Amino acid sequence: MTTESANLPDDQRRRQQRAWYFYDWANSAFSTTVVTVFLGPYLTTLAEDAAGADGRVGFILWDVRPGTYFSLLVSFSVVLQVLVLPVTGAIADRSGHRRQLLATFAAIGSVATMTMVVLTDGRFVLGGFLLVVANLAFGMSVVVYNAFLPQIATADERDRVSSHGWALGYLGGAVLLVVNLALYLGHDAFGLSEREAVRISLLSAGVWWAVFTIIPVRGLRSLPRPDNSDPEPAPSRGGGVLTSGFRQLGGTLRDIRRYPQTLLFLFAYLLYNDGIQTVIALAAVYIEKELLLDTSVSISVILLVQIVAFAGALALGRLAARWGAKRVILHSLVVWGAILVVAFYLPQSQAMGVYGIAVAIGFVLGGSQALSRSLYSQLIPRSREAEYFAFYEISERGTSWLGTLTFALTYEVSGSYRVAIVVLVAFFIVGGLLLHRVQVGVAIDAVGNLRPAVL
Repeated sequence: MTTESANLPDDQRRRQQRAWYFYDWANSAFSTTVVTVFLGPYLTTLAEDAAGADGRVGFILWDVRPGTYFSLLVSFSVVLQVLVLPVTGAIADRSGHRRQLLATFAAIGSVATMTMVVLTDGRFVLGGFLLVVANLAFGMSVVVYNAFLPQIATADERDRVSSHGWALGYLGGAVLLVVNLALYLGHDAFGLSEREAVRISLLSAGVWWAVFTIIPVRGLRSLPRPDNSDPEPAPSRGGGVLTSGFRQLGGTLRDIRRYPQTLLFLFAYLLYNDGIQTVIALAAVYIEKELLLDTSVSISVILLVQIVAFAGALALGRLAARWGAKRVILHSLVVWGAILVVAFYLPQSQAMGVYGIAVAIGFVLGGSQALSRSLYSQLIPRSREAEYFAFYEISERGTSWLGTLTFALTYEVSGSYRVAIVVLVAFFIVGGLLLHRVQVGVAIDAVGNLRPAVL
């Protein structure tokens, strides 16, 4: 049975698309409330409280500045993803149980996030462990989630469907962030300390993630299995799905070399998306530790980004229908580079400039990511979507590693968050130059997919 979406009735495909959108809504709580707003500054504060006489804390085999701790954790979690996600994708395609795997990974990530409510003084190491587990589960779930896109949308629909998913995700993140902002700013009225309000906000993100995952898990039940999934029961396969997944991964690594344009896109995306993800993950740290603005400002800034990103994702999706996804992404990268240059010159203790940058970030954030996802879905073979999206997800949303590592090392050497943030411009320049060289039509033809009307 083919998984080509064009063979599904229109009404069924629309219902599946609406259900699929809601995993963006569900996991946005982790990306926004946990990674972007609360956990970075909170873990940094816990690490600062626990620092020794030399002002450093232990991280695996060496001592680092507390300001480096969170970004190193994010980088470490992505190193683990480099090892785990490709096998995850191969297993998802080989077993055919994508929906069940989505539910399992989301459950692990949401439980780890809910457990963050116990992070009190002295527990920065536990906080780091829970972040690594949650971020790893997040990446594994999104590999499977993205693999559904070619099943539920035709070639001409994918930019729209991907953009709507991202837009709903930003809206969901904004809704929960409004609630958490009210709790944080009014913590005295609720009889809570500031740190208790932060921990409750982390708990709410895990609950949100778990509850709303039910919608896509139920709504995608009628999708057919991937063409290359193994229909035999696991006990009869001499090693089961895990062994088959490793074999499938080996085949994918050999196979992907046949598609040089797809590989070129992956290298471009690895660079420019790492820049995007580093800005998202460390924005709150930059606002609070370098610009000397309090947490309420960083929360309101991120909320503004979420609201503008909802409209921006829809707007850039419409522009892609006219100009093509690649062209729109390239223009958005120019804006990203300009944003970082402006951020370098922002004065301390003045919030107005931060809010202006937030509007610019919001406009290009959702669209650049949504269109990258839909463009990549055109460049990969059918029925092997999860395997190929595993390589894509290594540098997706909250899983940047080159960017956060570059930021951390630059700060470690210079002691300046400003220098660390402006260095990231290189990721957008080099990534954009590589993307400019991608021949989209050639790549689509090479993998045997239908070309959309507009490239």
